[in-house]
Amino acid sequence: MLEEYAGKRDLERTGEPAPERREEKGPLTFVVQKHAARRLHYDLRLELGGALKSWAVPKGISLDPEEKRLAVMVEDHPIEYAAFEGVIPEGEYGAGEVIVWDKGTYSPESEGRLFFNDRREAEKRMRRGLDEGKVSFVLNGKKLKGSWTLVKRAGGENDWLLIKHRDPSANGGRDILEEERSVVSGLTIEDLKAGRVPPSRESGEGPAELPGAKKAPFPRAVEPMLATLTDSAFSHPDWLFEPKLDGIRAVCLIHGDKVRLTSRRGNDITGNYPALADELGQQPERNIVLDGEIVALDEEGRPSFQRLQQRLNLTSAADIRQADRRIPVVYFAFDLLYLGGYDLRGVPLEQRKATLSRILVPTDHVRFLDHFFEEGTAAYEAAVEHGLEGVVAKRRDSAYKSGQRSPLWLKVKAVSSDEFVIGGYTPGEGSRRRTFGALLLGEHDEKGRLRYVGHVGSGFDDRTLTELRRRLDGLKTEKPALTGDIPRQQAIWVRPELVAEVKYAQRTEEGRLRAPVFLGLRTDVAPKQVGLVQVVPPPAGAKEKEASAPRSDLRKDAAKVLDQLGRHGKRLTLVVEGHRLTLTNLDKPLWPAVGKRPPLTKVDLLIYLTRVSPYLLPHLRDRPLTLKRYPDGIEEEHFFQKHWEHPLPEFVETVTLYSEQFDEDQEYLLCNNLPTLLWLAQLADIELHTWYSRINREPDGEHLSTNFTGSLERIRGSVLNYPDFVVFDLDPYIYAGSEGKGDEPVLNRKAFAKTREVARWLREVLASLSLSAFLKTSGKTGLHIYVPILRRLDHDAVRSIAGTIGRYLMSQHPREITMEWSVEERRGKVFFDHNQNARGKTLVTAYSPRALPEATVATPLLWEELDDVYPTDFTMQNVPDRLAKVGDPWQGILEAKADLGRLLEGRQQGRGTGERGRLSTELESAAEEPPRRKRGRKRG
Repeated sequence: MLEEYAGKRDLERTGEPAPERREEKGPLTFVVQKHAARRLHYDLRLELGGALKSWAVPKGISLDPEEKRLAVMVEDHPIEYAAFEGVIPEGEYGAGEVIVWDKGTYSPESEGRLFFNDRREAEKRMRRGLDEGKVSFVLNGKKLKGSWTLVKRAGGENDWLLIKHRDPSANGGRDILEEERSVVSGLTIEDLKAGRVPPSRESGEGPAELPGAKKAPFPRAVEPMLATLTDSAFSHPDWLFEPKLDGIRAVCLIHGDKVRLTSRRGNDITGNYPALADELGQQPERNIVLDGEIVALDEEGRPSFQRLQQRLNLTSAADIRQADRRIPVVYFAFDLLYLGGYDLRGVPLEQRKATLSRILVPTDHVRFLDHFFEEGTAAYEAAVEHGLEGVVAKRRDSAYKSGQRSPLWLKVKAVSSDEFVIGGYTPGEGSRRRTFGALLLGEHDEKGRLRYVGHVGSGFDDRTLTELRRRLDGLKTEKPALTGDIPRQQAIWVRPELVAEVKYAQRTEEGRLRAPVFLGLRTDVAPKQVGLVQVVPPPAGAKEKEASAPRSDLRKDAAKVLDQLGRHGKRLTLVVEGHRLTLTNLDKPLWPAVGKRPPLTKVDLLIYLTRVSPYLLPHLRDRPLTLKRYPDGIEEEHFFQKHWEHPLPEFVETVTLYSEQFDEDQEYLLCNNLPTLLWLAQLADIELHTWYSRINREPDGEHLSTNFTGSLERIRGSVLNYPDFVVFDLDPYIYAGSEGKGDEPVLNRKAFAKTREVARWLREVLASLSLSAFLKTSGKTGLHIYVPILRRLDHDAVRSIAGTIGRYLMSQHPREITMEWSVEERRGKVFFDHNQNARGKTLVTAYSPRALPEATVATPLLWEELDDVYPTDFTMQNVPDRLAKVGDPWQGILEAKADLGRLLEGRQQGRGTGERGRLSTELESAAEEPPRRKRGRKRG
């Protein structure tokens, strides 16, 4: 059945999965993959008979019943293909980028019947429908929900029509294809084109391979991690966002044949939800701990705590059975804490959730809680629009902190609601004469005192009033537990053993609740856990939803500078970000005339740097600089400068660090703001060369020192010895024939074409190692490729790994690639320079001008652009317009980091044979035993 699939592909080269024989359980699954092949299309794949029946849908799936979308049936794919994301190399079948656009479960639909829980019948009806040329089915995905039909077209052997049925999910005014991100990795097709790769498919196949997993016995109990309240919705690339559900927290422990549900207080609540426990017991994994929320849904499918409240205090088995029928509950699992003998609480959240999504089999009452990547503001707005409480924001790399209320998890509420201890009540009047008037509420302050915060008298029905009064009567006491300014007249005190959830409009300056409304009792929360609510601001770097554009205030500052530069003479005092900067010799030519283009002057450099500053400055931030100054223009003498001995303007930041060359501390310049960038232009610093490491420890260098002074040992132990990138510098030594004796080769199309080819080979190797690769022109004759990595390996180890990759690539293409340091030995080949990976070495930064007559710019590219570009295509004159049009392909490059050491170790364990297996083994050895440096002649 899958011979056609395997026959069309070189699976070793493409990275696509090979079929495996295994028994599938649970509902049938589906996947929709977005595929940027020769033409962009969407692949709909429906599981059937141990394979994926597949249709290519050129225009994608529509929610409009009036749209009939062509769907071309293609060869069956293996079940494993449902998880495939990556880049299929050029020359291979289906070459291009692939993401998992949506996935979930599905069922054929017949006369209103669905078969999610009857796999055999579902497959039988699917086969019958496909044979008859018409099949209806319901999708339960993360994006696609509802009913569709596939109808075979007359006269077309493989042509079908995909049509949306008229149901509640139909929406002719909504283009679902605008939701571009993968539901697995959070990446877009554009991310893959820029050089990012999805996380390794090998990682996460078993718990032992997950970073941070620890071998451990099955836990008796697990205290849940709690979220901290924040004051506003936010977006952030390092965070994911879940809808906040109005239910009760429950940890689910499945051990062999036993299922146990425990509350936030650690109480066993399994007996309160017998039907749910039975359904959880049907999960195929038998040693697993889940974290989630038990929710009762209203008639519109929204969580309702009021409905759930009706079954919280039931004790009679008969009452509980009746409640199971009358008020069924759903368990939304959102975290995975233990699996198959391994404690996963130290594993980064994103990988815990990816593993949970893969192993959890959805049923009618057990579901995986979907999440959103990065766009938290939009997620919050969507949650509120659908009647939910808000969202819970979680750092994608966060560990699970049992029993702690952590700022790594933040809750954003649309309506303020919190838990409060009931300390007493007031007598009722009129219709409430037999119950009570209002509850007196308190919360613990920083000294542990139970402070009075107000009273709540609304939100009760007759049944709740009666039940609460009965429970309060059993807790009466003479001594008040509440402190503070309490209305003591007519107050009846109770022992502080009950917790109420209350929503309110706001708090007064004294902390009192305004317009409170009772929501229900929280038997899952211990009174001692109720404390003064800490509200923290959103995390640093949080932003409103704003595509790929840089921050708006920097754009405004740049616009003000451009306005001043437009009125320049030979001299100008510039006001930028509140600082005054004197500019001189603005009409001095720095680049000569070329063709019809006049000479470019210092003011042209200032204008260029100002226009690109919102994109350039993030690549410079916190990195020591090496200046390359041309005081009299690029045709005259120039010099490099690392240190500054003169008084500096107040806005220029510096870092003092030990210099091995001078055996003393030296002051290095940083360029962290627009005034500094323009000051460098005033100095005729045409080229900007940066270190690969940063002085800032966040977010992945907190284990490293920031003491850079005094000795070589200190700087070796510091964050500056741990780079953010592995860099590969590809330089062609293929001569045009016009060079003089002893000259370096000049830029020529034959040489650059070969460099392109080597770059593609390198990208393929890096992708096989699950490493993202970002591409830019050097602005001269070659290409630079940057691989972002977590700061776990020092420069020596990184350089050694880069050398191993280079030698592997050279062994595959010995006629095209060289690593020789003798210039004569490089002739006719592309020089693969791995020795750039050394502390203190630099490459020209993204968007830096180059000192060439054409005024070229080192320009980041999408990989798909590589075949159609030439270094002289990108100049100071057109790069700002390019950025305004397409954005920065390297935006967020540091968010695509891989844990290189962990990744190589895992790949060696999982793939020990073949060429790539040998490479993984050699790479791990290289990281452990870095070779000695080689020195040689090198172009800039």
